[in-house]
Amino acid sequence: MTDRTLEWRVEEVCLNAWPALREVLLGGWVLRFSEGLTRRANSANALGALADVHPSDCEALYRRLGQPAIFRMSTLLDPSIDQQLEGRGYTAEGESCVLYGDLDAVEAAADPQVQLLTKPSVEWFAAMATLQEHTDEQARTYRKIVGRLAVPAAFASLSVEGGVVAAAFGAIHRGLLCYESVVTSGQRRRQGYGRRIVMALTAWAKENGANAACLQVEARNIPARALYDAMGLKRELYRYHYRREPRDRFVTKL
Repeated sequence: MTDRTLEWRVEEVCLNAWPALREVLLGGWVLRFSEGLTRRANSANALGALADVHPSDCEALYRRLGQPAIFRMSTLLDPSIDQQLEGRGYTAEGESCVLYGDLDAVEAAADPQVQLLTKPSVEWFAAMATLQEHTDEQARTYRKIVGRLAVPAAFASLSVEGGVVAAAFGAIHRGLLCYESVVTSGQRRRQGYGRRIVMALTAWAKENGANAACLQVEARNIPARALYDAMGLKRELYRYHYRREPRDRFVTKL
């Protein structure tokens, strides 16, 4: 498998691991709409290197739902696309890395204190909402997004002294595990809880036929990147950032 083939395979897995509530296909892009919760679920994502960008058409579709147009720009695309959006006044934000590792090299361990569910429970959703400090509206949207998962997934939580201190979920597609929503309580960080959650999901994935793992992490999140590197996710496949429609133009058109 060539590096480029692997990179687009990982893109596919990441899209399936964090589905959108609505989608529109347009000129080699999938436009994702999810009530504004996370940029990934509310942005235009290229489906291949030859995708043609249509800013005006995308803007019109996002406008119908009262959202600004956001494009997710990966280093897999021709730089001219990013330059075109910059020329239209789109601002850059949210630079992130896509990490990858063969599961044989990634730390894995079943953990009796980590609860793994094949379907998210009410309690799991409540813990995730608390850990992510979601509003009631954000929590409802999060539940709807996770409820759209069509690929096999496991939902993990770790409790200490009667309270959930870390949670995450993992989804498998085409033999690849994608870690999602890895979060630890702000008062419990740097105590290894996030690592235990990830290791438990890795062990589950190995038992369910996965042979490699990937995840997306903000480039400036140095502690998280150091953790994943230490666990065996050492290869940075590519990066991406977002281009957001200028606020003054978006507000004017509403």
